Amino acid sequence: MTARYEALIAAIDAANADDPRRVTTDGAERAFEIVYAERMTARLAALYPEASELLQIATRAQHLRRWDIPRENFPLGRHGYNDWRKECRAHHARLAGELMSAQGYAEDEIDHVGAIIRKEKLKKDRDSQALENVAAIVFLEHYFDDFHEKYKDYDDEKIVDILGKTLCKMSPKGHGAALALPLPERTRALVAAAIAKESEALAKLAAVAID
Repeated sequence: MTARYEALIAAIDAANADDPRRVTTDGAERAFEIVYAERMTARLAALYPEASELLQIATRAQHLRRWDIPRENFPLGRHGYNDWRKECRAHHARLAGELMSAQGYAEDEIDHVGAIIRKEKLKKDRDSQALENVAAIVFLEHYFDDFHEKYKDYDDEKIVDILGKTLCKMSPKGHGAALALPLPERTRALVAAAIAKESEALAKLAAVAID
């Protein structure tokens, strides 16, 4: 990769290093969002080894300084959650654009990365779809257990419904990669139940999927 790309990734990581949330991995305490960004990059490389430089940038900046916009600043419930996610995506895209501009990236390149991060044209744009697939797989692989524990008052039907909505945003390539993960037996059973529940919708999406 180019020197400006390497400098940009370093700048993204430096911005995420300020995350007050810490996580211990391999015996070392590190910033939560740096670990998340590295996991995103690793999964992208495994699933899309041909990924463009711009898709790699968008993937690394997917949660750029997410803690700047706390979830508790938005109402409870699905509408509040969706508003929070929308605001976060705009925030990540804006910050990524500022860092790209500082490294000399062109406006059209900045615009494309912003569109990917905002998940524009999902199901129609390959890069947006790739990022959605990668994010969902990283969630299932690394964060689903914590999510399930946090919302342990949710019954299986509620969890299956949430997983079903996630699956419907993914493409068949993403589904295949998710099912290939070494998931715990209970998690795999919930994913399988979500696939069964959304089978009709997933079949329709598969017919027009962009992978």
